[in-house]
Amino acid sequence: MGKTAYIFPGQGSQYVGMGKDFFEADADSRTLFRHADDVLGVPLSKICFEGPDEELKQTRNTQPAIFLHSLVVFRKLKSQSVDMVAGHSLGEYSALVAAGAMTFEAGLQLVRLRGELMQKAGEEQKGTMAAVVGLLPEAVEEVCKEASVAGIVRPANFNSPGQIVISGSVDGVRKGMELAKARGAKLVKELVVSGAFHSPLMASARDGLKKKLDETTIVDAAIPVYANVSAEPVTRAEDIRDLLFRQLTSPVRWEESVMHMVRDGADAFVEVGPGKVLQGLLKRIASNAQASGFDKFSDIQSN
Repeated sequence: MGKTAYIFPGQGSQYVGMGKDFFEADADSRTLFRHADDVLGVPLSKICFEGPDEELKQTRNTQPAIFLHSLVVFRKLKSQSVDMVAGHSLGEYSALVAAGAMTFEAGLQLVRLRGELMQKAGEEQKGTMAAVVGLLPEAVEEVCKEASVAGIVRPANFNSPGQIVISGSVDGVRKGMELAKARGAKLVKELVVSGAFHSPLMASARDGLKKKLDETTIVDAAIPVYANVSAEPVTRAEDIRDLLFRQLTSPVRWEESVMHMVRDGADAFVEVGPGKVLQGLLKRIASNAQASGFDKFSDIQSN
């Protein structure tokens, strides 16, 4: 019998109006949205439902907004069995709450702080990110090494075969883009981001996140969580804490994470939260696996 994996989206999947249908149609969801506003002392639900887009795109809002939407959806799916979880970058926090390693409130406060710290780090040290399509990981690693003469640049997200995101200083990333094109990349595109995520330029956010992680109650996960940093399953609380800390400045090894979930028996993947980004990546990583997703309240009803 195959296993089911829940996968949780990260930054970039947000949209104005996210979760509004849940709020309007379902009393439990309404309670959770209001609770999130109370916990943070911020009208997060209003930002989710009404935007404006510029406000929702602020990293300090985007991260808790996606986390909240994912957990609202997850709570409606709870009757279904899930064997393992993973989340893309920010989505790892949603996955950990789903796996019982931390409470909703703890996760929400962590992602709000993480978003604030990452936004601040991006303002202090201007950086950027770019998607590189059509080169092997080794080639991208070499491109980054060569481009480092212009500034910091590292692979940040190994998303799917031939789709890798690089991150670093503006000069470093643009040099990397130039070299990647020269190497024959099919597409090289700078991303609209507020900082160089998953690169050494996020170092100034580390101390604040570490302090909060140390203060947060984390328990052993009830099911395996495939970590971004190692691409391997973890359940022990102390490992989870360490990996969340390291995740901030380490690459997201998403392709390997999915491959390892398949290796461990997953043949059905369910994207829980806004958008369809992870379903798109899944088709390129493990085309035989079944992919589905829950984003709208109507997705839950038709299930």
